[in-house]
Formats: sequence, structure tokens, C-alpha cells
Amino acid sequence: MIKLSLVGIGSGNPEHLTLQAIRVLEGADVILLPRKGEDKSELADLRRMIASDILKTQPDILEFDYPVRDASTPKYLDGVNTWHDALATIWGELIAKNVAKDGTVALMVWGDPSLYDSTLRIADRLLARGFEIAVDVVPGITSLQMLTAAHAIPLNTLGAPVQITTGRRLRDHGWPEGVDTIAVMLDGECSFTSLPPDGFHIWWGAYVGMPDQILLEGPLADMQAQIEETRAAARAQHGWIMDIYLIRRV
Repeated sequence: MIKLSLVGIGSGNPEHLTLQAIRVLEGADVILLPRKGEDKSELADLRRMIASDILKTQPDILEFDYPVRDASTPKYLDGVNTWHDALATIWGELIAKNVAKDGTVALMVWGDPSLYDSTLRIADRLLARGFEIAVDVVPGITSLQMLTAAHAIPLNTLGAPVQITTGRRLRDHGWPEGVDTIAVMLDGECSFTSLPPDGFHIWWGAYVGMPDQILLEGPLADMQAQIEETRAAARAQHGWIMDIYLIRRV
């Protein structure tokens, strides 16, 4: 049976690779490496650097172009499912052609495979299509961990819960009930602007863990415009942006 290892590699700093991640990647026969276009070439470059400079072995590196999700699909989840189907097809074809039946294939996953990442769901599609694979997960440092570490803050207040959510849900449903702290991921539209600005504190970060890391924090009423402007400028400069933020009632 083929072993499929989904390896969390952290949020852009190769020093955050765990010893387990390095060991599993070194033991792979094949590493699948996604390319997400010229504007996100830094993401592929980091993975290439890990393979060439950190690993002591030389697994075969198979690069593939990441399909683009059709954002025009009326229902968001329908578009995502179609996108995941396309990715599963690409994975399946590469694995079938290049990995022996008792071989090991690995994917380097940004952050951790469990937190707002779809590699596990794509692997499930391979299983549903009859691929004989055993899925192995190596956890990685997440952007949420990097954000709280960079700002030197705890994720939660004393004995209180935290909700991890998306920008889309914050825009569509407002502040969730029963929590004073939310962490917001996958937000391309600065959805914190949908909240009443008073009574909240925000800790924002972009490219957390990477050399171009940007951090801003303060009362939401004071920081909204600055974060929007900083985010737009950074995205224009790099051609892409990954950001995350924590908001807490005060």
C-alpha cells in the first residue's frame, strides 16, 4: 500500500520544521510540490529550498500547477468541491505514474494539515476513488500560533473559549455568540470592517513567520484604516498576501 504523508511545514520559516517533518520528508520516495503561479512563487521556492538544502536525502520532486478555483460559481462550496475534485485527479495521476505500490509520497503543507487546509479532504477523495493509500499526518506550526507568538499574547483569556472562523462567516453572520475572542483566517476582504469598531482590540499579521512579516495591533476603531492600507500595499508589492488576525472584546 502507498503511504501518503501530509507534512506540516509551518508558516514560512524553515527553522520551524519539526524533526519529525524532516524525517518523514527524507524518507519519502516522491514529494509532490505545487506551483501556484508566478505571483506566489515564493511559496514554491520555500518548498524547493527545504528539499534541496535541508533534507539529507534526495526524493524525486514532482512539481505540478495548482488549478484555480472558479470564484464565479454561485454557491461557494460547489466551487470548492469542484476545485478539490480537480486536485484529487492531479494527485492521483502523479501518484499512479510515479510511486511504487509500496512507496511513500509526501506533500509539504503550509501551516498544519488540520487547520483550514484541504489536503486531508483531497486525500479522502483518493480513497473514495479506490486508491490503496494509507494517510499519515505530520503536524506543523500554524499561522495562528505564529501570530500569537509574534505579538507575545495568549490565544485565550483566562478560562474562556476562542472561536476560529473565516472572513466570510464574520461578514455574513457577525460576531459569534458565546465568545469574547475570535481568530479569523481566509479573509480577503478585511471583514473586521463589518463589526462596530468600538469595544474591540485587534492583533493582525501578514506573512507571519516569513522575512516580510508585518504586524499591527491596537483598538479596532484606530486600526481599521491602517490595516486596510497596509494590506493593500503589501499585496500590490508581492502580488499575493496571507494574513490572519485575532480580535478580542475589551
